[in-house]
Amino acid sequence: MFKADTHMHTISSGHACGTIWEMAKAASSKDLDLIIITDHGPALPGGPHKYYFTTLVWLPPFIEGVEVLRGIEANIIDEHGSLDLEPHFLEMLDWVAVGLHDDCWAPRSRDENTAALLGAIHSGLADVIVHPGNPRFPIHHRAFVEALAAAGMAMEMNNSSLVSPYRRGSEANCQELGALALECGVPIVLGSDAHTPWQVGDVSHAFALATSCGILPEQILNHTADGVRKFLAKRGKKRFATLLG
Repeated sequence: MFKADTHMHTISSGHACGTIWEMAKAASSKDLDLIIITDHGPALPGGPHKYYFTTLVWLPPFIEGVEVLRGIEANIIDEHGSLDLEPHFLEMLDWVAVGLHDDCWAPRSRDENTAALLGAIHSGLADVIVHPGNPRFPIHHRAFVEALAAAGMAMEMNNSSLVSPYRRGSEANCQELGALALECGVPIVLGSDAHTPWQVGDVSHAFALATSCGILPEQILNHTADGVRKFLAKRGKKRFATLLG
């Protein structure tokens, strides 16, 4: 049903099993129209050097018939919401996802975790916050969602969080966040968070959760590839500027 996958990792992340080409081949075999490569930022152990992200500009726009966007899953590294890649590198990318990860920002209090996320949101550098329902990082849900709405950013429902033991207990948080996102008009995106080619495009658990929150398929950005493109055009991404008409 979904034609785009906005969250996946390659061997460059240091703990995944596929190359960009292999991820694109997998997407093609599953009839996806668009994928976004979101390898981790350099602060995460095993992550790529920052120059890796400049190399992404040389990727062809289509691989195996699938449109491939250049992205990152950047890491928050301090209480101000600073990211682990400088702005001039981030500006070269099509998609900047941001998340909290233990090895870059140890879980803190609800107030501190929320402040760090709000700092990243207010920076204007990010397009989407990923796996915000991770119970290891409790946050103030309404303050977070309202900040996303004000910034015109998207919120991810992460499929891997619902099946992996690493974020066990995410579902209740995601349900509350999904209901708030629907209330506040925050765009929703479903990400596989694939670390192997076999996981590419699998957002089945995230979709079931979104449905339980009353979110319709047409309200989810990656229901179509155009949904992702138009969102990025509104975000001012040069690659999609012509879509604004």
